[in-house]
Amino acid sequence: MSSFFNLENPVFQLLAKVCDMLFVSIVYITLCLPIVTIGPASTALYYAVVKVIRRERGYIFKEFFRSFKLNFKRGAIIGILLTLAYIVLGFDLLYAWGLTEPDSSKGSLLMGIFLGIAFLVVSFSIYVFPILSRFDMTVKQLFKAAVYMSMRHVHFTILMIVVNVAAVVIVIFFFPFIFIAPATVALVNSFMMERIFKKYMPKSEGPGEETGKDEWYLE
Repeated sequence: MSSFFNLENPVFQLLAKVCDMLFVSIVYITLCLPIVTIGPASTALYYAVVKVIRRERGYIFKEFFRSFKLNFKRGAIIGILLTLAYIVLGFDLLYAWGLTEPDSSKGSLLMGIFLGIAFLVVSFSIYVFPILSRFDMTVKQLFKAAVYMSMRHVHFTILMIVVNVAAVVIVIFFFPFIFIAPATVALVNSFMMERIFKKYMPKSEGPGEETGKDEWYLE
């Protein structure tokens, strides 16, 4: 019985991770409300989930806000641009949908074009913030890298889109899931995203103790 209450017990470790995911998801949702902070918040969420939940390095809030501050400017710029892109796409899709009844051929053509563009934008948005959390790039370089990776690894891109859509569907039918959904999606997607990132990571120069670098992402 004493071993059950040991903090090293796998059950307690799992509960601790679930609590971390719950708390960081709530912080993430709160920081997304001002809209302009969606980008840095998404960047920080991915970084903290992978480093703390998966790699068990550091503390969830410390790593989250460290990444949030470090990547605030670039994350905010990209987040605002993506928000505008989604708004424009939303109106475009509504316009195309409205044309399907009076002119089904024209409406269907436009709908197909806009859905294709929507796929590209969604794919880009799934990659760009994790890339920002890991690589030191300019905004222009981030755009190029996100487009390239999302198309180069399109099979993983589609799977991650499915994960995001599944989370939205679950929230619609079970709203309380929203309070842990952000971290859950980041965690599930990270198993695919990290496989992709390893292809572009520089090789480790040696153990962290020798180089003085925290190379947790290379493990």
